[in-house]
Amino acid sequence: MAKTNDFTKIMQDMMSAFPVDSRGMQDAFRTSAALGERMTRVAVEAAEKSTEITAKWTKDTLGRIHAMAKAKDEPAEYTKAVTDFASASAEMAAENMAAFAEVAKKVQMETIEIMLAAGKDFSEDATAAVKKATAEVTTAAKKATAAAAAK
Repeated sequence: MAKTNDFTKIMQDMMSAFPVDSRGMQDAFRTSAALGERMTRVAVEAAEKSTEITAKWTKDTLGRIHAMAKAKDEPAEYTKAVTDFASASAEMAAENMAAFAEVAKKVQMETIEIMLAAGKDFSEDATAAVKKATAEVTTAAKKATAAAAAK
């Protein structure tokens, strides 16, 4: 039976020949985590505001239903109550849709601001990583040149 080669030593040697600075990865992770935190805050605030709008709308509608359902003396009063309810419901719908639109507009603006800031943060992280890598490669090349010249 053939024996499988153990590549552990080979991989360790190869990885040690190409040192990796995990600082860049840590910075990228921190930036990503901060982005996620800010985006979550925006989403939760929007959900809270939307819930408040919905709860108020429901409460107002139930109050109007209660008023509409009261016993009336004349049949014409029922027609007027239903008409008033429908008119008030249409008005409330328009107001609440405008409130939801404001929430959506705020979310959109905050998301754009966050994404622009995140793009800047990621760009700065990438620039710093490239500068550091360039410096390390330059140092390694100088050492290799000096070692070759010394031989």
